[in-house]
Amino acid sequence: MSLIKSISGIRGTIGGKVGDNLTPLDVVKFASAFGTWLQNQKNKKDLTLIIGRDARISGSMVNSLVTATLQGLGINVIDLGLSTTPTVEIMVPELKADGGIILTASHNPKQWNALKLLNDKGEFINGENGAEVLALAENEDFNYAEVDDLGSYETRDDAFDIHIQQILDLPMVDVEAIKAKKYKIVLDAVNSTGGIAIPMLLDKLGCETVKLYCEPNGQFPHNPEPLKEHLGDICELVKKENADFGVVVDPDVDRLALVDELGEMFGEEYTLVAIADYLLKNKNGVAISNLSSSRALRDVAQTHNSEYFASAVGEVNVVNLMKEKNAVIGGEGNGGIIYPELHYGRDSLVGVALFLTHLAKENKTVSELRAGYPSYFMGKKKIELTPEINVDDLLTKMEKEYQNEEISTIDGVKIDFENNWVHLRKSNTEPIIRIYTEAKSQEEADKLGDDMIAKIKSLI
Repeated sequence: MSLIKSISGIRGTIGGKVGDNLTPLDVVKFASAFGTWLQNQKNKKDLTLIIGRDARISGSMVNSLVTATLQGLGINVIDLGLSTTPTVEIMVPELKADGGIILTASHNPKQWNALKLLNDKGEFINGENGAEVLALAENEDFNYAEVDDLGSYETRDDAFDIHIQQILDLPMVDVEAIKAKKYKIVLDAVNSTGGIAIPMLLDKLGCETVKLYCEPNGQFPHNPEPLKEHLGDICELVKKENADFGVVVDPDVDRLALVDELGEMFGEEYTLVAIADYLLKNKNGVAISNLSSSRALRDVAQTHNSEYFASAVGEVNVVNLMKEKNAVIGGEGNGGIIYPELHYGRDSLVGVALFLTHLAKENKTVSELRAGYPSYFMGKKKIELTPEINVDDLLTKMEKEYQNEEISTIDGVKIDFENNWVHLRKSNTEPIIRIYTEAKSQEEADKLGDDMIAKIKSLI
């Protein structure tokens, strides 16, 4: 079974049986549920939704199904075509729409696709709203429009221009400082829409772009998750081209990874750290990430007399805490940058512009910049349990076992030791505990994970 229904949307593999995979019938049912939910929320029929998609192979088919379904409900559709997740998020309030749907499976392989659901602020719907949409889909409680009341359809081809101009207009983006440096940048866009949007931005910033996998045909040349083990080609090309650094984005352009001028990974956790360093240096405030993100962000915030807080894992949770704390910057350690001066969504384009400004003003190479930040190493392990074992009870036992340490229980159990930490979370889909660790060396991080596995086993 490869159909995953969650509060933030529905995703699955294309083809197969209805209800088991993301088939045309499943797409229609879920689009119907979201459209109906919005009509109920707004208490009106004349709604407008923004649609955009990444470049994956199934995108055109899924787009046709979603668009026609919404029109069938009497909802007007503005189709951005090939787009990015942050661009759709920006265009919803820009066009005063009632919501949006992004057709992307983010970093999943090419056989996957998904519907991600946005409210009228261009932000992901929350858990309560998502549960209501799922209930509507389950009950198939839809009422389609009569022929004279079908929704309209139009396309827009200016969304990237609008998104980029809003970035260039930000006070913390120094266009002239970047232009003066004449940076040469290699871009790996994994043959999706970042290959359109990022070069447009870099051109406006006076940078030279060397394109690698920038043809938006959905044929991902490597695993599209921007992790070190998938990025050998760009690391080599940065050195070959004598470039200033490399930029890597995932298919929907909401995760940003960087490669230094030596062909070494900057570290996806450190994209957010570097941008927070720049922003907090200029304005004391609050930085937010999730519990599984690097301690380096906390360290950098403290050097600028700023505060740091951690949310439960998940973009919606990060955004909620950012709003509560009026944060200057936030995001996730996977390279997701959320800059509220622009919008409350992960955005690689604004991440690139802010990083370039920081780099230009520091007058350093990327490797020199990275060397100035505290070095931490992360480990990720899991322990499989038999279904009859109560995971919640186990986590409670672990909390008591380490009660003299700094403990957070807002999302599983996170134990902060003086020089490292461990975060234990139960999986929502299988009987396992995920174990995230961070320490001053990889060996120490891995050992901490192994020690936690041994401790959990001793408590079973």
